[in-house]
Amino acid sequence: MTATRRPDTATRERADALIRAWDRRPGPLGSLLGRVTAVDQVGVEERVDSLKRRSIKKASKMWALELAISMMDLTTLEGKDTPGKIRALCVKGMRPQPGDPTIPSVAAICVYPALVAEAKAALRGSRVKVASVATGFPSGQTFRDVKVLETRAAVGAGADEVDMVIDRGAFLSGDYLTVFEEIVEIKEAAGAAHLKVILETGELETYDNVRRASVLAMAAGADFIKTSTGKVTPAATMPVTLVMLEAIRDFERSTGRQVGMKPAGGIRTAKEAIQYLVILYETLGPRWMSAYWFRFGASSLLNDVLMQIQFQRTGRYQDPDDFTLD
Repeated sequence: MTATRRPDTATRERADALIRAWDRRPGPLGSLLGRVTAVDQVGVEERVDSLKRRSIKKASKMWALELAISMMDLTTLEGKDTPGKIRALCVKGMRPQPGDPTIPSVAAICVYPALVAEAKAALRGSRVKVASVATGFPSGQTFRDVKVLETRAAVGAGADEVDMVIDRGAFLSGDYLTVFEEIVEIKEAAGAAHLKVILETGELETYDNVRRASVLAMAAGADFIKTSTGKVTPAATMPVTLVMLEAIRDFERSTGRQVGMKPAGGIRTAKEAIQYLVILYETLGPRWMSAYWFRFGASSLLNDVLMQIQFQRTGRYQDPDDFTLD
């Protein structure tokens, strides 16, 4: 086992093909990244401030709140997670508001690889997916062989989706090829499972780096790009999310391939969730307004959204003690 194993010929050929699909001409990875345009920081932040002030009518607000629930990856990623906690979280994910069938189930339950089988069994017969973090989450600082084996093990245990972390050390050192090849290899190890690539934007330092990492991940085959692990501050922010959504828009225009987006970490209120959906709609349009293309990484968002739905229906807030802890 080595830390710097080089990919085999098939992997390199796949990487070259993916680069050419984005670059539209033969050339090295540097050509792809060299064409990534700089981000207008002031413009991004002003755009977000403008979109956050959009007023939403009551009917649209109810639709957005229910849509937000259907887009949630209800998540627990703690060292003290137990099979019992996972089963309870799965029940909440399938029936967020017991006795109210109008409330949709969440999109997925996100857990550590060792608990995938437990979640899969608890969700049997439902539409809720099982997502598993992998590749040495949250740091990504382990051998590539281990990352590949962990990914295969998670999928073998029943994971429908894999959330991998990129090697931020390699990226910040300018070793983009290592990051690219690793994503390609993990994508192959994930097989039919959807691959969400976590950039950990709080460690990438600049909007330019966020855009560059987004393009790199998409060109390497990511089905989704994701802001954060939730273990680093800052996690998801609206300006960073806008930068990533614009990268997705431009990537689809160049390649014809649609890629999903997942902001994760620090999104706690229904008001914030609606603001994210406004940014999504105004940037990418209605085709992305579904759980197939957009997710919220959520550990504490669900209860606030449920409370807001109750308020919209009755004019009264429900007691927070009426809800289970996520």
